[in-house]
Amino acid sequence: MTQLPPERNGTDPATDWHALLAGDDSRPVGDRTAARPEQAPPAAARDAGQPMTRREAREAEQRRAAAIEAEERHAAAIAAAEAATAAVTAVPSQPAGFDTLGAPSRSERRAEISDPHEPGRPRRRGAWGCLIGLVVVIALGVGAFFFLQGPITALVDRFQPAEDFEGTGTGEVVFMIHEGDTGTSIADNLASEDIVASAQAFTEALAEADPTPIFYPGAYLMAEQMSAQSALDALLDPANKLENTFVIQEGMWAKNALAEAAAVTGLPIEELEAAAADVTTLGLPAEATGVEGFLFPATYTVDPDITAPALVKMLVDRSFEALDAAGVAPEDRWRTVVKASLIEREAGLRDDYYKVSRVIDNRLNPELFDSGLLQFDSTVHYGLGDDSVVTTTDAQRADPANAYNTYVHPGMPPGPIGNPGDLAIDAALHPADGSWLYFVTVNLDTGETVFSATIDEHDAAVELFLAWLADHPEYGG
Repeated sequence: MTQLPPERNGTDPATDWHALLAGDDSRPVGDRTAARPEQAPPAAARDAGQPMTRREAREAEQRRAAAIEAEERHAAAIAAAEAATAAVTAVPSQPAGFDTLGAPSRSERRAEISDPHEPGRPRRRGAWGCLIGLVVVIALGVGAFFFLQGPITALVDRFQPAEDFEGTGTGEVVFMIHEGDTGTSIADNLASEDIVASAQAFTEALAEADPTPIFYPGAYLMAEQMSAQSALDALLDPANKLENTFVIQEGMWAKNALAEAAAVTGLPIEELEAAAADVTTLGLPAEATGVEGFLFPATYTVDPDITAPALVKMLVDRSFEALDAAGVAPEDRWRTVVKASLIEREAGLRDDYYKVSRVIDNRLNPELFDSGLLQFDSTVHYGLGDDSVVTTTDAQRADPANAYNTYVHPGMPPGPIGNPGDLAIDAALHPADGSWLYFVTVNLDTGETVFSATIDEHDAAVELFLAWLADHPEYGG
């Protein structure tokens, strides 16, 4: 650019337009917000030393004023940007080398990222750094979740309302309260029969009842899926108690079934037992010495004036009806009922009934199992008259005096070991296909049963059962 000589040497630098046109701004550094861009020469530049005309001086003054105005707008923009940044977060003072807008140059930005040794400068996190940080945060979160999952779940369960149905339920079901039942056992039985959603909901309703409820043994007409409060109200309503109604459950021993009938009807147990011993009058098979196996599981409502012989005959005739409906000929009743009673006492889940039936057949087949021993704990229990445990001892299994000890005596036991229902009778007639020789229930709460074809497989399953028993001493293991 061609320098124009000063025409007024003693003027204030702020108004010396010759100096401005020449790009020589002699103001102190603190008075300049930023360096001005270089000015373009006038359209008609004059030779050095030639004075300006009045018009040229006026145009130069206008350009100077425009430059000052642009400089002031620039300074105002910088101040606004700095104020906005300060409003978001506090940052260090502007370092040297920043341009007029306070932003680093491209080379300085590269240096800021790549120089890890420069003190005082915050380092920017690269893409890999962000990814690693995210992975660490996620890992810590997942670890904390699993670490705290147990305590959190227990805390939630503690304060979460018990599962409960709504309303008064649907359909009809007969519910039995037995002599000696407590509020806890009644709650468990209600839940197992799907009358209430959970035992906890019923016990909570009991706790809130005032006065404390009193339950009486007997049969009660209930509904399925009732709210806990509705179930409690129904059990306390005398109108729902069925007079002279009792229930024989699947697999129940005959002596217990007769005791249930006596408690409800008021008939002396001695009269019922005497009537049950009259096998000829009852029309039982020739092999029978009593009514065991022929008191069909069902709900019975009897006339208040019924006699003991009439009541027992009614129960036995109901068993014959079920056997006839299943297609069992009269001459096959005994063999079918004995096998069905074993299935009823040994099987848990529905499909297991048909598998247990096959195991019985396989173990009694000398080509598959030469000893012919069933080795069922349930038969040993029946011979001992003890139904309080699920296992047997070495001495009990070795005792030949027990005629029902199938660990010692091969073949079928001498008679039924309980009263089978429709499912057990059908399974006795239609065993599942399979080569199983062993089975063991490994979870008495769920009924989960493992069926095996070899002794090694069975031994492994027995270890599972023993471990389960060790954790559940209430089963007398």
